[in-house]
Formats: sequence, C-alpha cells, structure tokens
Amino acid sequence: MGAFVLGTAGFLLYFIYDVNSVLWKRAVLQTFFAVGSLCVAGSAVWALRTTRQIQPVFGAGALLFLLLLIYTLFFALPFSETYREESRQRLAYTEGVYGLCRHPGVLWFAGAYLCLWGVEGTFQSGVYFLSMILWDYLYVLFQDLWTFPRTFINYEDYKKQTPFLLPNRGSAGAYLAWRKKRRQSGRI
Repeated sequence: MGAFVLGTAGFLLYFIYDVNSVLWKRAVLQTFFAVGSLCVAGSAVWALRTTRQIQPVFGAGALLFLLLLIYTLFFALPFSETYREESRQRLAYTEGVYGLCRHPGVLWFAGAYLCLWGVEGTFQSGVYFLSMILWDYLYVLFQDLWTFPRTFINYEDYKKQTPFLLPNRGSAGAYLAWRKKRRQSGRI
C-alpha cells in the first residue's frame, strides 16, 4: 500500500508540474518533475523490497526498458529546454524515437513495470505495477490533450503525422529515414 501511495504522489506531482508549466509558471514547482520521478522510482524499490530471487529474464528486461526510458526522457530531448526552462511557445521535438510515436516513454515504462512485476511475481505487486502503468497512461493522455497543445505551436500537426502510442508503418519509416540521415552525417 505504501508503494502505491508514494507512486501515486509522484504522478500527482507530474500533473502539478504540467499545469504549472502552462498556467502558473512558479519556479519552485518546476522541481516537481524531478521530485515526482524520485517518488515513482522510490515506490518501485519499495514494491520490490521483499524480492528474494530475481528471475534473470525479467530482471534483464526491466533493465533494458529502464535504459530506454532514461534515454527517451533525458537524452533524446534537449534536457534544459524540456525540463528546466519556462514553458513558452516552442516546437515539439518530432524526430528520433519521438518520430515513432508521440509518447514512446510510456512503452518503455510499461515494459519495465511489467518486467518488474515478473521479478516480484505476486498478485499484490501486480496490482501496484499495473496501477503505475495506468497512472502513466493517464498522465500522457493529459499531456497529449491539454499540456502539449498549449506548449508546442506545432503539436496539432505532430498529432496528425505521428501516432499516439503505437508506432505504425509510416512512423517507423520516418524513424528509419532519420537514422539513415544521422548515420550519413556521422552523428551515429
């Protein structure tokens, strides 16, 4: 129960961070994304505290998805502009993994949390991990419908060109073209 409360508090801080970035623009609330992330990560550690033996396949899967999530949130985007600067009319980043779908981090978060459930393997931990995946989905839905259209001047066009969560043939082709272009320029 404690892990659920801590994780839920983390997502509440994410929602407040987004509202602040659009409406209030208070500097102290800009820290809520980082604090929320600590709460969500801490809640996962709390949920796993009784794990006796890690199943190697689930552990490796969780690590892979966690690395993809970290890359997607903190390295595939310009960090300072995304998380530290005041929100203003700017362009959404639409290349790389963000050309595959508008919220690729949800896929990696869900994969990591499903694998962590496999590590723990109990019904109670399953309720916790699935709840966190649901919170993450609701958060990106809020971002997609409310935060990002008010933040990015090109978001409506981005929505027309790029799928919400699941990549499709067109978005996969755009991603592969982007990688080829980067490889040819020597940036990969």
